[in-house]
Amino acid sequence: MVSRTRRSSDDSIDPLSRALAPPARESAAQRAAREAKEAEGRRVSDLIDEQIKLEKHANSRKKTPVKVLMLGQAESGKTTTVKIFQMSYARQAWEEERMSWRTVIHLNLVRSVNRILDALENAQEIASRMNLLRIRLSPLRRVQVDLERHLGLAVGDEVCAAADMGVFRRPAEVCLRSQSGWAAALGLAKQKTRIPSGRSLADGALEVILNFLEDLYRIAHRDYEPTDEDVVRARLRTVGVQEYRFVIESGREAGREWIFYDVGGSRTHRGAWHPYFMDVKAIIFLAPISVFDEKLEGDARTNRLEDSIKFWTTVCKSKLLVRVQLILFLNKCDILERKLARGVSLERYIPTFGDRKNDMPTASKYLRRQFLEIARKHSPEPRRVYSFMTTAINTRAMTSILGAVREGILNDNLRSMELVS
Repeated sequence: MVSRTRRSSDDSIDPLSRALAPPARESAAQRAAREAKEAEGRRVSDLIDEQIKLEKHANSRKKTPVKVLMLGQAESGKTTTVKIFQMSYARQAWEEERMSWRTVIHLNLVRSVNRILDALENAQEIASRMNLLRIRLSPLRRVQVDLERHLGLAVGDEVCAAADMGVFRRPAEVCLRSQSGWAAALGLAKQKTRIPSGRSLADGALEVILNFLEDLYRIAHRDYEPTDEDVVRARLRTVGVQEYRFVIESGREAGREWIFYDVGGSRTHRGAWHPYFMDVKAIIFLAPISVFDEKLEGDARTNRLEDSIKFWTTVCKSKLLVRVQLILFLNKCDILERKLARGVSLERYIPTFGDRKNDMPTASKYLRRQFLEIARKHSPEPRRVYSFMTTAINTRAMTSILGAVREGILNDNLRSMELVS
């Protein structure tokens, strides 16, 4: 029979508790000294913990960029939003780049006039009355070619001769290929391609603009410098995925880099955004709600708002995005308001709108609720979606909204690194 040795009462005490227990027969003076020493130890430990946290925060600011994925169909306002972010938080870089937009703005202007001329040629009932105007403005055809050549675009061909720059032309716009960003086109604009007279193609084009568009005194001026508003409204269409890097220049986040991935919104390019899901802190989805009465370019059977809703639903359903902060911009509210004021019926294109009042407050509230309901219904897990009614070209309002969005992304980022509670 195996005998059992009785355990002493001390054996049942946890070793850690025993180590922390005060000495036996401790005097009052000894106890006071011990407690003072322990308090000092805790104070030093807390200081060390705080220093570690601060160093971790500082390292994160230096090494960890904040990555944001911009999603939305073509012409939803993604690139415009990125411009305003740069204008607001990387001002010096914005100022250095702004003059480079001059040629792009002139090209946007000339192309718009030429599109009007094209439309007039097809309008037989007014063509005879517009012949003189068309003759006077016909040199703008050559201006467009010169400006496109100045930006490095191939004349008479869709693909840029300098293919590595990733810029090519379409009948009504300048397009940027994947990974080039607008900097590629603007870099080309800075390089003066000389003609025999010693003046650049862009200078020659400006002379024609001055002669034929006399009413546009501000833009068609030899000393014209683009304003912030001009650049925000300038059009460079994104094709593929563009990467834009901005270093915050002031404030508590000075020195932190933000990276925006601007994904081309056409349906043929949407497969490109999947690889970016794994490494972004937030997604800003832009849904242009003014397009309820428009069709997709190249697909006359698909309503643009319907396409945007389907795109949004796909994003909300993705299990890869459950931990990514989701921000919704219901964009182009200014255009929606103008359409409704003209009497364009929302119910005609969205029957579920019913007999509600066909005005901006009612329509915007309805559309916002529909998008948020999609997120609630289709998200794999319950999540909060931050939504804003926006007009991307309204720089003042967008700066305020982006400020709130930036703070939200930063706070969420810090929480994920356990830097704030």
